[in-house]
Amino acid sequence: MRRHRTPLFHFILRSVKNAATADELLQDAWLRMIQGARDFQRASRFTTWAYTVARNLCIDHARKAVHRRHHSLDQPREEEGSTLGDRVPANDAPADRQAIGHELQGSLVSAIDALPGDQREVFVLREYSKLSFKEIADVVGAPENTVKSRMRYALERLQSSLAEYEDYARTLG
Repeated sequence: MRRHRTPLFHFILRSVKNAATADELLQDAWLRMIQGARDFQRASRFTTWAYTVARNLCIDHARKAVHRRHHSLDQPREEEGSTLGDRVPANDAPADRQAIGHELQGSLVSAIDALPGDQREVFVLREYSKLSFKEIADVVGAPENTVKSRMRYALERLQSSLAEYEDYARTLG
């Protein structure tokens, strides 16, 4: 559990966009994995199975949320709450780099959130959870080439969304 807790939590958080809800879904995922341990097929990796369980819970949560008429009281409002970028600890870079970095983090989070769901899911599993394309294909139930296409489209969208930062990046390095 220690090894997989943080990556699974971040995967779920990217889907539900609320830390309290992500924590609840993570607990549900662990419970389902423990209850279904005997059904685990040793042909696949535990990581693949764990992400599949977490993904299914996120899908169930999203389906239930469609029927709600109002937001949960513990869900931060966009105009009042902090973003994921706001919660990332600042580094010891010069003030101008910190300002651009903070702005870039917020823009990156927004750009990732703006990706279509299937592309965002593949991007998060690949870049944040470090799963292989084959493992992602197993998790999402799509052919490996489809997963690779989704990743390519996600990267293209992110590149165009963050194009304004290219000049700044060139000056740094």
